[in-house]
Amino acid sequence: MIVSFSHKGLEKFFKTGSKSGINPAFVLRPELQLAALDAAATPKQMDIPGWGLHALQGRLAGHRAVKVNANWRMTFRFNGENAEVLDLQDYH
Repeated sequence: MIVSFSHKGLEKFFKTGSKSGINPAFVLRPELQLAALDAAATPKQMDIPGWGLHALQGRLAGHRAVKVNANWRMTFRFNGENAEVLDLQDYH
């Protein structure tokens, strides 16, 4: 279950469906990814073909990322069975 967000626009989109805080060019994929992440109990459950799940290093060590569009990634970490600190970022 998703328990916390870092990106306020992504949180608003998840909770209300409002696209005002995210790029409308890539709404469909985050919608699917958020639903999958909310149902996931482990990072491995986000290993969907085409999403490119991978572990992050450096200041984001312990976080995972899935591809949203071009350089944009949705990043998150798991604490037990809960996803937290969700962010939408261009970290490349």
